[in-house]
Amino acid sequence: MKCPFCDALEDKVVDSRMAKEGQVIRRRRECLACKRRYTSYERIEESLPMVVKKDGRREPFDRAKILSGLKKACEKRPISVATIESVTDRIEKRIQEMGETEIPSGLVGEEVMRELHKLDQVAYVRFASVYREFKDIDQFMDEIKALARERQDR
Repeated sequence: MKCPFCDALEDKVVDSRMAKEGQVIRRRRECLACKRRYTSYERIEESLPMVVKKDGRREPFDRAKILSGLKKACEKRPISVATIESVTDRIEKRIQEMGETEIPSGLVGEEVMRELHKLDQVAYVRFASVYREFKDIDQFMDEIKALARERQDR
């Protein structure tokens, strides 16, 4: 593995541990050239589908985009990064389990909405406002009223 500090290719593994419930191996490495240490993560390469965008473009499924969207929606909310990572893992797993070679981007958005709906209502409305492209305050109010009705029904 290439050292992030000096670009040397020779290193040694100092420590290996399982992470994320055995889904990832975390390795501490030491560069043999500069002697600095760094961490790498190893995970199984999974076959994830291509995402078909609204305009017909296709792009590879990108876990980082989901994580970024969740972080933006959950900004300044009492939600830990570990929780956001866990939500991202669940979404990625569900999409992989579908076994499809292509999925519409809307399906990914709906999975994110479902998770946020359970996690935090403010984050859910934030994400929904962008995802569903709310045009005015009435659309915000409709979504908030629907959440309030759900809360009363419980």
